Amino acid sequence: MDRASLACGDRLLVVERALKLAVDEQPTAVAMEELVTLERSHCFEIAISIVASDDNRKLAEAGIVGIDSLRLMNTRTLGKTGYAVSEIGFGAWAIGADWGAVDDRESLAALHAAVDAGVTFIDTADVYGDGRSERLVGQLLREREESLVVATKFGRRVPLDVSLYTYDNFRSWIERSRENLDVETVDLVQLHCLPWETYYTPSVFDACDRLVDERLVRAYGVSVETVEEALKAIEYPGVATVQIIFNAFRQRPAELFFQRAVERDVGVIARVPLASGLLTGKFDRDSRFGPDDHRAFNRHGESFDVGETFSGVDYETGLEAVEELRSLVPDGATLAQFALRWILDFDAVSTTIPGAKTPEQARANAAAAELPPLSQATHDAIADVYLRRIAPRVHQRW
Repeated sequence: MDRASLACGDRLLVVERALKLAVDEQPTAVAMEELVTLERSHCFEIAISIVASDDNRKLAEAGIVGIDSLRLMNTRTLGKTGYAVSEIGFGAWAIGADWGAVDDRESLAALHAAVDAGVTFIDTADVYGDGRSERLVGQLLREREESLVVATKFGRRVPLDVSLYTYDNFRSWIERSRENLDVETVDLVQLHCLPWETYYTPSVFDACDRLVDERLVRAYGVSVETVEEALKAIEYPGVATVQIIFNAFRQRPAELFFQRAVERDVGVIARVPLASGLLTGKFDRDSRFGPDDHRAFNRHGESFDVGETFSGVDYETGLEAVEELRSLVPDGATLAQFALRWILDFDAVSTTIPGAKTPEQARANAAAAELPPLSQATHDAIADVYLRRIAPRVHQRW
């Protein structure tokens, strides 16, 4: 039995009993509550495989779809939050702003497609479209019955000045996010790429602890630019998660930070997993980006940290590295799915959050979870490309 199966423990037996009761048309309230709670979990996948072969029709009549049509994704624990989240999440920056033109109806359809494909973790922020992204996620929550975990971020509605990171401001910002998301309690809030001095200011983290104590948020974490910021942040016991750029072009977090995060039971959210689209392999030297797309206006860090755009990799260098990676992609997979699978091969990663502006993109991202782990030879080849072409330009910078 694999690690995820073992993690189910005794609850697997509860789910199996609940399913069998459903098949026999004798569901109890407790049994059905377990089904609702664990519908998207790996435990449910195992249990339904036990009984689905007996009678899919009765499962369907009980309101539980058969194994052939159920969309399942492996889950991982998001550190000390205890949340079981899909290993492929949904990054909702692109549906808010800074990625060119978006249509709210298509953005909402992308969110629905992701959930249909088994995604249970969504990451947004209060400044993505000045609340536009949060409001779309809030609409999704009203339209779905699944148990979803939503993380938002705050701290960039004011100048990047540590003196402004007070309880009163945090309280004001989280109230706005609660309204946008239409929730009583926010699952997870993250400090949003704040200056390095923040991590040497205990009062900032005291204020976050107070938000948890007052049940305005269930947990808090940080979204950081550098490994050093991440290592300092997890010294604070209340920090439950760290969101950090990690992809085939930004490999430094795996050297030390991942080990420290595991030791402290801190969840790791890998962002910018496709290097702003470079790792999709869809761009070339003639690709153009609109004036409202950060891949045009932040190419050299004009508006925010350049590491957020193409992972800080020079565009031409990135294209050359992508061409080397293409030959490593297994049959039946896209380069983007290959890049996501590479991230999932690191056990310290709780979830990764590719963005999607269309249902097709959302489904393709989720499908990466179905790929088997990459071979050691493939990992070695990716490391070779990184060390030769990318590391000299980015490794020590972030």
